Amino acid sequence: MKPTRFETAIALIDKKNAEDTNTYQVAGIDYPKELLYSQRMTRKLLQFNPNASKALQIAARAQHICRWKIARDEYPMDRVGYLKWRETLKKMHAEITAEILEQVGYDQQFIDRVSLLINKKLIKKNEETQILEDTICLVFLDYYFEEFAAKHEDEKIIDILQKTWVKMSEDGHQAALQLPYSEKSLELVKKAIS
Repeated sequence: MKPTRFETAIALIDKKNAEDTNTYQVAGIDYPKELLYSQRMTRKLLQFNPNASKALQIAARAQHICRWKIARDEYPMDRVGYLKWRETLKKMHAEITAEILEQVGYDQQFIDRVSLLINKKLIKKNEETQILEDTICLVFLDYYFEEFAAKHEDEKIIDILQKTWVKMSEDGHQAALQLPYSEKSLELVKKAIS
């Protein structure tokens, strides 16, 4: 059976992300960092929203496509530099994804919808953008938070958790509170949201 357009798009996104030379270790196995991240995004999205549209699933999978190609240190190491880096990345992610979607035969309307999601436009106003934002936050909290928290002061972690919480919907909050935190992390989460 010939793969669908959707399956081909996902495979091409994975192929790009598999080129990441940065690795992330899970259970003693090294994975290309962004490939692992994108697969975690899909898994979390479908747990959080089992009826996610194809456009939303593609946006989640491609959310960090080729992220390593623009290094953080190419921009000033301050808040403004950080935000500029993030904006440039989003644009690149959307452009690479649009090329893939065009290649597999999606129409412009579908491609524009995926680009809007990847660029995270209309958070809090567009339901799918909000679901994507919730998924991003849940992936961070579930897979990367413990490790991140271990490297920083509690004050910084609480500040980041508060910023994360503001971006999330009520459904996102409920899902976040169900995650299996360590005692220390749960304490930080509770402090942040109290």
